Amino acid sequence: MGRAVVLTAVAMVAFAANSLLARLGVRDGLIDAGSFSALRLISGAVGLWLLVTWRSGRLQAVAGSTTGAVALFVYAAAFSFAYLNVSAAMGALMLFGAVQLTMVAVGLWQGESVSGAQWLGLSAAMAGLVALLLPGLSAPPVGSASLMLLSGVAWGIYSVLGRGVSDPLLSTTGNFIRAVPLAVGLLLVSLPAASVSALGVTYAVLSGVVASGAGYAIWYTVLPALSSPVAAAVQLSVPVITAIGGVLLLAEDVSLRLVVASFAVLGGIAIVILAPLFSARAKK
Repeated sequence: MGRAVVLTAVAMVAFAANSLLARLGVRDGLIDAGSFSALRLISGAVGLWLLVTWRSGRLQAVAGSTTGAVALFVYAAAFSFAYLNVSAAMGALMLFGAVQLTMVAVGLWQGESVSGAQWLGLSAAMAGLVALLLPGLSAPPVGSASLMLLSGVAWGIYSVLGRGVSDPLLSTTGNFIRAVPLAVGLLLVSLPAASVSALGVTYAVLSGVVASGAGYAIWYTVLPALSSPVAAAVQLSVPVITAIGGVLLLAEDVSLRLVVASFAVLGGIAIVILAPLFSARAKK
């Protein structure tokens, strides 16, 4: 159990690192957002392919799907461009909120039942996102906020597509590989306005190989040891870890608006995730 706790913590830090690395790279022009996105996907594909090939001891066929690859590409591209003008903590909260709400919405569309407590949690999370986006001095720019929400929706769709696959790591690797042509296209389109430095490239590759590739590998390794509610709930820590990292590494301020919205969004999502668990226990 101790190993599972440690690996889970490492995976959550890796997921938070994606936001920090993107913000570090694009905020001060060390690398343009298009190049960051492309290099993240390409390096992630290489790293994951080497990992699954080493794991199996032989060359692996490409798994995944075209739809999954497109969703992955939209997530990564919108993510990087959004971080041009959004703080790491605020971006992570919008991303996470949009991911979870998208997955809930898909569940509703597919006919899943929702309890009164879950509707309350869903309403709180939606209210928190609305409060975060309302006009004001600390509100994120509309364009960047829209891109981050789009990124979250794309990742939510990607997550739904990944439900039930027999080997999540192999499927993710295949989706990264399938996304490489899209990444190369984005890289070519970005060339006229490209701004690339050695440090910026390093951040992008770290995001692809370590924060994405290794992070997903560790997460999928520990996932079988966690119940579904625990696996979902533990991801609530990612925006919090990102906020702490943003303060310590990027000298970002944490506004009152962000704190209040975080409690509403994360608390609401926690209710949505955990309500069925408590309801099941109460019936026993």
